[in-house]
Amino acid sequence: MGWRIRVVHETGYKYSSPVHETYNEVRLTPRSDTHQNVIVSRVETVPATRAYRYEDYWGTQVTAFDLHAPHKELLVTGTSVVETGDAGEPVREASWEDLASEAVRDRYTEMLEFTEYVGRDAELARIAKNLKRGKDPVDAVLAACERVRDTMTYQAGTTGVHTSATEAWQAGKGVCQDYAHLTLVLLREMGIPARYVSGYLLPRQEVAVGETVSGQSHAWIEARTGGWWGFDPTNGIPIGHRHVWVAVGRDYADVSPLKGIYSGGTAEALDVSVHMTRLA
Repeated sequence: MGWRIRVVHETGYKYSSPVHETYNEVRLTPRSDTHQNVIVSRVETVPATRAYRYEDYWGTQVTAFDLHAPHKELLVTGTSVVETGDAGEPVREASWEDLASEAVRDRYTEMLEFTEYVGRDAELARIAKNLKRGKDPVDAVLAACERVRDTMTYQAGTTGVHTSATEAWQAGKGVCQDYAHLTLVLLREMGIPARYVSGYLLPRQEVAVGETVSGQSHAWIEARTGGWWGFDPTNGIPIGHRHVWVAVGRDYADVSPLKGIYSGGTAEALDVSVHMTRLA
């Protein structure tokens, strides 16, 4: 049985001198789909400002706002209550011949293409070819996730938000963003449409009802093998009741939680916190 989870994601900025104008896009609103149901979600700012919402090209809910009053601090808080679902089974409905068809390659071309983060690499291409041999598409996806997890060492601070999959692979270290990007390289080399998913993860398997824990912004992948299904290559687990799905895209650039531009002083400090409470 799934869980009901409250997520509070705070991002705070401090500036060296007053900022006079700022324009921002925020992707902090979880999705409602067959895996999870969003009961309530809101984005608030300090200083307060009017905001509007829209759905981006990938189907993610975006909150946009701008400030035109001088300010030296900015706090953005996303609060949501979500009912999550149990882990589902991989979708085994497509063969390699199906995935290679013109209809599939045309429909999902954006999830097959390589990007700045998910770039082509000769070594990774050879690995993908070997992992694919003798397996059906679902088993190839699981093998790719396992290979990334077995090869990489999880270590915060060794990579940044601009690190590409190839750079992380060469370093042999990284975080969930890097694990997801590397897995996407392998899957796209195999010809499997695959996308980057951002959200949150309750870090402990056992959390009491009413308990609040320090959560994590997290990333994983979804592959299309006749239908979309997700897997968490960082932890080697299917997407289940501890995962809260927010945004989807080709790579991190499509799902950044907060991005924008401003005029004024430089940012001196950035503080990010995620707190998750199991409500039921």
